[in-house]
Amino acid sequence: MIRVLVAHDTSLVRSALAALLGKEPDFQVADTEWQRLLESGRSLGPHVCVADADCPGWRRHTDELTGSDYPDREHCGLVVLTGGGKPGNLRRAYEAKALGFVNKDRSADRLPAAVRQVAQGKRFVDESLAVEFLHAADMPLTPRELSVLSLSAEGASVTEIARSLHLCNGTVRNYLAAITRKTGARNRVDAIRISQVAGWV
Repeated sequence: MIRVLVAHDTSLVRSALAALLGKEPDFQVADTEWQRLLESGRSLGPHVCVADADCPGWRRHTDELTGSDYPDREHCGLVVLTGGGKPGNLRRAYEAKALGFVNKDRSADRLPAAVRQVAQGKRFVDESLAVEFLHAADMPLTPRELSVLSLSAEGASVTEIARSLHLCNGTVRNYLAAITRKTGARNRVDAIRISQVAGWV
């Protein structure tokens, strides 16, 4: 029996995904909200966690599940759901050591297939995401620039970003200028828009 934990920030979507996977005779499925992911992980001991890369903060929460506090982390594979046209999601998922990558715009039968592959420690990549993976490798921003941009996208001021990341205001402004240049944007707002469309933030 493959134990599967579905995490999502929307109750209806979470329940629907769990119901879909629960139809598989070899799956034992539970679902949870992000705030209870670590607790649910400890309780269920999942072989596979399914997460939606469009949910804000998914990477932080799944890192908690597979981090040092999780007792069976070697046996919990990560399957990430993403829409097309968001190479940034794929890059972050790859950096999070996800093994499964499923396109949400494709047939629902791709998800159970991905879960089975990942439960065996094998990689599953939806073929429709192959080109997106190539674009994901071209993401121009460094992890630090992404941190600055993410905070800016949440409405933080230069001073607030500097305080949060332990930087000086001038350094934050330099990062924002570099981000604008690297994304080919006209200004900071345009850089945020471009990055959000690509799924980088």
